[in-house]
This record gives sequence, C-alpha cells and structure tokens, in this order.
Amino acid sequence: MDFIRDTFVLVAPDCPASAAVVPRARASGPTVAALQHELLTARPYTLTLEDLMLAVHVRREGLSPAEAEERAAEIREHVLGKPYPCMRASPLPKTYGWGVHYDGEGRIALYGVESVEYARFAAGGPGLRLVTAMRNKRA
Repeated sequence: MDFIRDTFVLVAPDCPASAAVVPRARASGPTVAALQHELLTARPYTLTLEDLMLAVHVRREGLSPAEAEERAAEIREHVLGKPYPCMRASPLPKTYGWGVHYDGEGRIALYGVESVEYARFAAGGPGLRLVTAMRNKRA
C-alpha cells in the first residue's frame, strides 16, 4: 500500500455533527467508528491506515494479542488483501465530525471540527493536501 502522506481529510459536507462526537458502542459491541476513535485518540500519530485497519479487525474479532501475533500473516492477507478505502470513507469524518490528518510518515491523528487545530489544517498550507470525506448521501 502506498501510504497517504501530508493530507487532511475534512468532514463531509453533509456531516450532521457541528462539533466532534465520540462514537458509542452498540449493545452488540464496539462499532468500527468507536474502535477507530479509541485507537487514534489513545495514540495519535502512531498508526498508519494499515495499522489501524489491522488493529480494528483484531479487536472486532476478539482475538488475544497472542492469537493475533500467531495469525498475523493470515490476518494481514485477509484484511489488506483486497482494495480498501482511505479515511475519507470512515464514519469519523462522515458522521461524527472528526477531521483526519496524515503526517509526512502516513501516521494518523484526529481533530474535532470545532477545534483550532482543525481550522488550522482546513486552511491548508505548503505541502498539505486537502480532501473532503465522502458524502453520507448522494446529491
């Protein structure tokens, strides 16, 4: 995978949140959005998109660290062996009001749409590519 670098994903134009919202788990367990949020806010700028996808998969499957380690190659092939979207398709910028920043190494951090940091990234700058999250509904 060619990592996305120096990119900021703006919230979707039809995002219902005017301020960032922490995604909640369902009765059946944590959602993808809740897991992504938990992982990215606990460790900003430490995970790439691939790392995040693998970590979310392992948690959703309820695998122990030992089992995840033992099955790492199989899990990697299953999760990353097919095309997958970038964070533009994540519920975080589409629904929950989180901007997504990829640094120069492709590592990810989240910024609430109401934050000063979000405004700074949204204003752009030298070498920073701005992209908008995918709409929730077709126009």
